[in-house]
Amino acid sequence: MIDTHTHLYLPEFDQDIDEVIERAVALGVQEFYLPAIDSSTTQAMYALEKRYPERMHLMMGLHPTSVQENFHQELDHVYQELNRRSFSAVGEIGIDLYWETKTLPWQQEAFAQQIKWAQEFDLPIVIHCRESFDEIFQVLDSVQGPLPKGIFHCFTGTLEQAQHIIGLGLSLGIGGVATFKNGKIDQFLAQIPMEHIVLETDSPYLAPVPFRGKRNESSYLYQVAQRVAGIYDCPLTQVDRITTANALAIFKS
Repeated sequence: MIDTHTHLYLPEFDQDIDEVIERAVALGVQEFYLPAIDSSTTQAMYALEKRYPERMHLMMGLHPTSVQENFHQELDHVYQELNRRSFSAVGEIGIDLYWETKTLPWQQEAFAQQIKWAQEFDLPIVIHCRESFDEIFQVLDSVQGPLPKGIFHCFTGTLEQAQHIIGLGLSLGIGGVATFKNGKIDQFLAQIPMEHIVLETDSPYLAPVPFRGKRNESSYLYQVAQRVAGIYDCPLTQVDRITTANALAIFKS
């Protein structure tokens, strides 16, 4: 399996990162894709990549909650890094209106700019969407030229929104929310061909049941995969095979 979205470089894992990786690998999670947040986390990402060069795959981007008054400076950092070395994706990028609404124009500008860079560097995009489906669709629908491949990370929308995303050529990132009683996506996910989903944890956030409320980690991808297998009424091995192939088709390792 592949954890397509995990922040293993954050301080929550400073004390036991090796054990966290060991537990994940023991349960079949072989590769980890690390989304960027902002310039303050870049060196921590690089350090973890150096520690596990065969397993860690880095993205570069500016997270929407980090889009503040200095966002042009942060965008400069993203572009410099994209020019300096290779990455697997531009991410995570997008719009978040849960924490902040007054920065929406800045978030829209940063999102659109980073999509252009994904086109320039021929990279997929990994999208953060929180209470902002309409605003994100507005940006995506206005993109000039082919829209990059990519993932709607931590998908929590409706069937109609899922179909819109798939229609754009993007995939759905399915994580711990699929195991929540109030997560809702489990009610319709089986109507979406499994070829359009990938698995993720978003560690250390959004731990699946039975770990909800605790620190999430990449080994819990196993619980997500089990729930997806239950939703699709298929063997866990089928979920592993299809979602792994989907992830590899999106990312540039």
